[in-house]
Amino acid sequence: MEKEFTEKMKQSLLDLKKQIIDQLMANSSDFRQIVESMEAKDVIDIASDDIDRKMLDAVGSKDVNRLKLIDSALTRIEQGKYGLCMKCGKKIPKERLKAIPYALLCIDCKTADEKRKRSE
Repeated sequence: MEKEFTEKMKQSLLDLKKQIIDQLMANSSDFRQIVESMEAKDVIDIASDDIDRKMLDAVGSKDVNRLKLIDSALTRIEQGKYGLCMKCGKKIPKERLKAIPYALLCIDCKTADEKRKRSE
């Protein structure tokens, strides 16, 4: 994956992560208390801590799942694996990554995964 594109996507992921955390802070007094008690930490780092993840689970599983996917995508950027499907290893199209920067599967694998889940 091109370095310029990857850097752009990394910034998009960090912005999205901050947006989700800000939204959680606005909508949840429990989450706001967690953030306010973390004086020395950067707000973006809060979602990465295992201890705080347990508290996040009580706040909203959809947002927590998105934060986990964002963290996975950021880790894959650091590993040089961003943009490669975790299942088949093929390149994920840039259009998909622009639409869903935290996508970890190509369209074919994601479709197969969703079909499998529906049949269970």
